[in-house]
Amino acid sequence: MTNWPVAELNSVQRLRALAAGVSGAIVLERVVDAGVDDVWAILADFEHGFTMVQPDMRSVEIEARDGDSVTLVARSHYGMRARLRGIARPGYCWLQSRFLVIAMAAAPEPGGGTRVALTGGVRVPGRAAIVPVGVRRELRVSLDRLEGLLGT
Repeated sequence: MTNWPVAELNSVQRLRALAAGVSGAIVLERVVDAGVDDVWAILADFEHGFTMVQPDMRSVEIEARDGDSVTLVARSHYGMRARLRGIARPGYCWLQSRFLVIAMAAAPEPGGGTRVALTGGVRVPGRAAIVPVGVRRELRVSLDRLEGLLGT
């Protein structure tokens, strides 16, 4: 038996850790005045709420779901199509296609409200890298839209 330390990460900390391994990834966070369940109900509603939060998404269809694994087919306002595969569990989601990464997390904030973290962007195929052009603005728009939907 060993006495190795155990690190407990909440969903936002997990997203930060994974994004740190992706060159060019920007994580934007905001504390919203709403409960985690209310926040996650919007973000995890891929076919409705998610499309209202994500600036590029015109439509999203759930193609397959098996436990935490999910496959989505997303269409952008510009006519592009992507098959996003990844993990979606309460408070945490990491999705990627050949050319896109979208990740989001939500965790209770100790002082009240919910901390929401988002990252994503155009992926460099074959590498753990994102092209950071315009990402910060898009993430800010997403967080603004989320707050609008929450009425905060």
